[in-house]
Amino acid sequence: MSWGVSHLRVAFDGRPALRGVDLTVSPGEIRSVIGGDGAGKTTLLRVLAGQDLGQGGDVRVPDARRLGYVPATGGVFADLTVNENMAFVAEVFGLSGWRERAGELLEAAGLARFGTRPAASLSGGQGRKLAGTMALLGRPELLVLDELTTGVDPVSRMELWRMVSAAAGSGTAVVMATSYLDEAERTDGVLLLHEGRALASGTPSEVQASIPGWVEESDHPGERARSWRRGRTWRIWHPGSPGERSIGWTLEDAAIVLEMVAEGVGS
Repeated sequence: MSWGVSHLRVAFDGRPALRGVDLTVSPGEIRSVIGGDGAGKTTLLRVLAGQDLGQGGDVRVPDARRLGYVPATGGVFADLTVNENMAFVAEVFGLSGWRERAGELLEAAGLARFGTRPAASLSGGQGRKLAGTMALLGRPELLVLDELTTGVDPVSRMELWRMVSAAAGSGTAVVMATSYLDEAERTDGVLLLHEGRALASGTPSEVQASIPGWVEESDHPGERARSWRRGRTWRIWHPGSPGERSIGWTLEDAAIVLEMVAEGVGS
């Protein structure tokens, strides 16, 4: 059974937030959603998490008891301890025999020794790992993660990614919004949103291959509208046939160029 949305439309106060978006994820797959601020990522994930936003189109998600969701902020109860957070989830979802699984999840997340610590006193990375373990406690069929790794340290990012990969390996379908394009490159499929529209969808390599023109690397910026910084060098996009200085582009390059095209740059 696959989950997702077809021709999804959402508007707030008459202003479109999503305009006919499609996304499908199957058991064991990880789909990433990328795009700038205001692209519609959080709105899409809220719909996938079962929230009724008055949307149009087709939405296919499991029952709430078989769905795990981590919002962009929060996801834990700050005044409860780590163990109490897990117990609360178990009670809300009516889980039985959950303590062993909770222990395994907390151990894998490096949180087992903090069981009696209030969630408010956890570090940012620890808080996100706790939110992830809470979402996984009920063995969800669909796991929806909104910017799970944003703002955490590199080690926590790695541990969070390991949790997500393990969930997919056990057969969970995962949809994750991320601002880290290196994470998106490791997923089975990418959806690039821009102002509520899908600019590209497919495997990371398919999205990279979909952009027009070519990209060169330079020590100096070119035309402002077509240049962006990459480390100590600049990337410059050129419409038209590939030039002699064309380089292999990354998913980040592809996303930037496709957004340029959507904004009318180069036309």
